[in-house]
Amino acid sequence: MRAVVRRLCLFIGALFGMSLIIFAALRILPGDVASVMAGVNASPQRVAALREQLGLNRPAIEQYGAWLDGVLHGDFGSSILTGRSISAQIVLRSQVTFPLILMSLAIALLIGLPLGCAGALATHPRMRQFFRVLAIVGGSVPALWAGLLLILLFGKGVGLFGVLPSQGFPLDTWAHPLTALASLLLPALTVGIIVAASIMRYTRSALMEVVDSDRIEFAMACGMTRRQAVLRTGLRLIAPQLVSVVGLTLAEMITGVMVVENLFALQGLGSMLITDVGNRDLLTVQSELFLLSAFFLFIGFVVDMVHQIIDPRLRIQGWEQGR
Repeated sequence: MRAVVRRLCLFIGALFGMSLIIFAALRILPGDVASVMAGVNASPQRVAALREQLGLNRPAIEQYGAWLDGVLHGDFGSSILTGRSISAQIVLRSQVTFPLILMSLAIALLIGLPLGCAGALATHPRMRQFFRVLAIVGGSVPALWAGLLLILLFGKGVGLFGVLPSQGFPLDTWAHPLTALASLLLPALTVGIIVAASIMRYTRSALMEVVDSDRIEFAMACGMTRRQAVLRTGLRLIAPQLVSVVGLTLAEMITGVMVVENLFALQGLGSMLITDVGNRDLLTVQSELFLLSAFFLFIGFVVDMVHQIIDPRLRIQGWEQGR
């Protein structure tokens, strides 16, 4: 419990620090939202009136305090340009982005872990070289190029096989789950295959470090074959490292799906953020960045907690420090 409380305090402190950084960074950017709303031919009086109406003429500390108070109460305010609720927009866009991330991660794990284990178990030099080249090539493919290739192969109307939707997402979101899943399958494959190469490369490298260790030899002495010892004992030994890699990969995929969302015309958080930055909608952008930062930090917190569960050495260390 002491470790959980300590990490929770660090999590809250990091959130507060991140909110300050985001708020300050957006005020440094050139341009003025009042000028954007008023138009290029607006008079200075019109721009000044808009600044006063939007509260942009107040001191920065007051603007930050008002925004942070709303965040603490679950109210992110309304878009300066459209007047729509930011919370409602984020909830709607999240129904596209987060399922896409989870599907991509599932595909990456289903491909990367078995191939990484196969690469570590390979004994023939040519097979080892094949898995090494496969990981390098897979990780070097740009997401934009991979997405275009999948569209040309499987996209309806333009693809060679034409079995999957290549543009858009249902307006009723998840009212028809099969239709929604089909819309996300090509984008998820685009991201998942690239991420799978990284997971494959790391799994193979980590297993290669323990495959000749005393623990593997001891497992084989207990009656396991080499394959069983590597898959049972070796994977358990590298589990904490894999958890860290998967956690970091999951957090990084938030930014990685932005290109894919625009390529497949998905109305997710990535496309929303890019549009709002271009429109200088500061209140919406800072709320979106804050939520994305909170997600990054939350993933780190979960990874720490999982490490405490699966690695008894950390529990013993924490107990000794508490004593």
